[in-house]
Amino acid sequence: MMICPCGSGRQFAECCEPILQGTCAAETPEQLMRARYSAYATAHVDFLHDSLHPDARNDFDPEGTRNWAAGSEWRNLEIVSAGIGSPDADSGTVEFIATFAQQGSELKHHEVSRFKKHNGRWHLIDGKTIGPKPVTRETPKVGRNEPCPCGSAKKYKKCCGG
Repeated sequence: MMICPCGSGRQFAECCEPILQGTCAAETPEQLMRARYSAYATAHVDFLHDSLHPDARNDFDPEGTRNWAAGSEWRNLEIVSAGIGSPDADSGTVEFIATFAQQGSELKHHEVSRFKKHNGRWHLIDGKTIGPKPVTRETPKVGRNEPCPCGSAKKYKKCCGG
């Protein structure tokens, strides 16, 4: 038995596989997000297309998606947060980080995805990629002509800043 790629710790056959095969529907946006990650990990391209909201399917590239999914090693799915999206809601969000490897490099995809119900089923509308946070300085900036913070009594440019 295979452990589900979505990281739930459950067996694939009891977790995402029934959703991928269409024998049951995702009850929440988080469950659909986990199923979509599992679909990438198993290259289940038809599910990836069908789980998109009909308004978001116009630029779906099945061949490109299949190549990317099959050419990647899917390592981890971290659900950062799952916003509104109970089974009774009509819309919801999921913030996640998907870790995968391509050509020997480990990559992370951080996104906030929006979901909406259509005909009683959850569908992905779109996602906003979250980039790395900007680096912030923890200490005040030292000017070139200010005394060096090391205590040498020299100007910074003639000491540690040189």
